[in-house]
Amino acid sequence: MKSVMQRIAARASLAGVLAALVVAAPGAAAVSSAVGKPLQSAAASAKAGNTGAAIKAVDQARAAAKTDEERRKVAEMAGYVYTRAGQYGKAAAELESIGAPATQLAPLYYQAGQYDKAIAAAKRGGGEGMQVIIAQSYLKTGRSKDAVVAYQNLIRTAGAKPAYLSSLAAAQYKSGDKAGYLATTTKLIKVDSSPERWKALLTNFMQTSMRPEARLASFYLMQQTGAIDRPVDWLDFGKLAIVNNQPGTAVAVLPKAGDLSGDPMSAKLMSAATTRAAPALAAAPKQAASPATALQAGNAFLGAGQYPQAAAAFATAAKAGGTTADQARLYGGIAMVKAGNMGAAKAQFAAVDAKSYLKDVADLWALYVSTKG
Repeated sequence: MKSVMQRIAARASLAGVLAALVVAAPGAAAVSSAVGKPLQSAAASAKAGNTGAAIKAVDQARAAAKTDEERRKVAEMAGYVYTRAGQYGKAAAELESIGAPATQLAPLYYQAGQYDKAIAAAKRGGGEGMQVIIAQSYLKTGRSKDAVVAYQNLIRTAGAKPAYLSSLAAAQYKSGDKAGYLATTTKLIKVDSSPERWKALLTNFMQTSMRPEARLASFYLMQQTGAIDRPVDWLDFGKLAIVNNQPGTAVAVLPKAGDLSGDPMSAKLMSAATTRAAPALAAAPKQAASPATALQAGNAFLGAGQYPQAAAAFATAAKAGGTTADQARLYGGIAMVKAGNMGAAKAQFAAVDAKSYLKDVADLWALYVSTKG
């Protein structure tokens, strides 16, 4: 998203696919005692968690194997043992040597971090699980544009599951596809607007560089969606509120960070916010009458929870034009959301100039409003 596109680390769940890593121990077969006994020992040791002993037993069986069938059984057992040991690359190599199916090899290569081999195997395998491995492997290796195509294909065949949309958005962001990213994010939130989904989106969004006014508006959205649960975030929220002349908001949110008495700096912030809040609110009615000072009045009203008054003051401030106008529209929209006037808020967010550094945050607020009917 422009200069503040978020880094979304969301990725599709591979639980179902990686379940294939639980390679079954090979069954009994007509092999010599010299091969069969160490293979039985290997299976028992691996099942008991003694993978070191299991690997030694496999090596013993391999040294004794004479026929193709015996060598096959040894490789199958080796695949089982190495999988149990978490040595997925070795497991895959053993199984590939005896022509194991691609659907078995791809998850092993993926788990081993051998992504090119995982892609090659998954392409031979086919099916939804293999498509996930292909797309995720592209992301892992930095081929974000290929990942976009892979996830788009996956969504077309398997449906717009939240996990797939999340990973598609991640790939689109990394590839610089702003329009695609916005479209996917919008679809994702509309499919799943849970607090958890908002938290994932906004937590990553907040990791990007942005100006204080935009960051404060983002904290308001985190608060609105229930996405703040760390004391450090409440503390940063309060700090930004003071910096942006909203001491009333700082007074309201700083205590949510916990006991501030043990932190002298935080205690000073709380003291400063408390000292400034009342005078700022007292001055607000007079300031609200002029476009030149109405932004300050809107900030004071917003911080005091007087949302209709804040919206009116921000509307006056918007008449000043320039960057003040966009800031007034954004925060006016936030005040309207707080007051329950979603329709008017949506219009305010839409009015933020497309070239403004506040546009990305305004778009996220507009997305939130769109989930409220």
